Amino acid sequence: MESRKSVDFARRALQVAGDDPGTLANAALAMAYYGEDIGTMMTLVDRALALNPSFERGWYIGAILRLFAGQFGRAIEFAEASLRLSPHGRFGQVFNVIGASLLLSRRFNEALPKLLLAVQDDPSFPTPYRYLAACYAHMGQLADAREVVARLRSITSAVVAGVDCFRNPEDREFYLSGLRLAAGEAS
Repeated sequence: MESRKSVDFARRALQVAGDDPGTLANAALAMAYYGEDIGTMMTLVDRALALNPSFERGWYIGAILRLFAGQFGRAIEFAEASLRLSPHGRFGQVFNVIGASLLLSRRFNEALPKLLLAVQDDPSFPTPYRYLAACYAHMGQLADAREVVARLRSITSAVVAGVDCFRNPEDREFYLSGLRLAAGEAS
């Protein structure tokens, strides 16, 4: 029910906002999160960026959508463009996207420092803890993975959340298998 309302609100915003880059990008993110066609949503963000190439949040949202779509290299490129446009802003969420892209690319040693930066920048944001736990688990560092899960549980009871946004079932299962290992469950 909540997802349907969110998508409906996003569609209405698109109808009245015309070519406002912020509305295009934010509506695309909401609709993509709730399962709308990822290619169409990436096109909306690309339109926002064509209207305003300096739109830092647009680049960040474009990175998220490419992460969802399994385009990990492009997700990193978009996230890095976001960082260049706002080098003094809060960077944790951007490093979260980069770290997740590296994790799902099986580049664990590169993902780890990015995810640690994401956690450090915003210790109350649960998503990077999930990626970090999965990363440690896939690296075979189960004690570290379980410690991260314990910290995650002090923030939220939901160890697993938001996995349906990943369009590729193999990416989703790889991420979930790492979380299951980190949580001490059989994979």
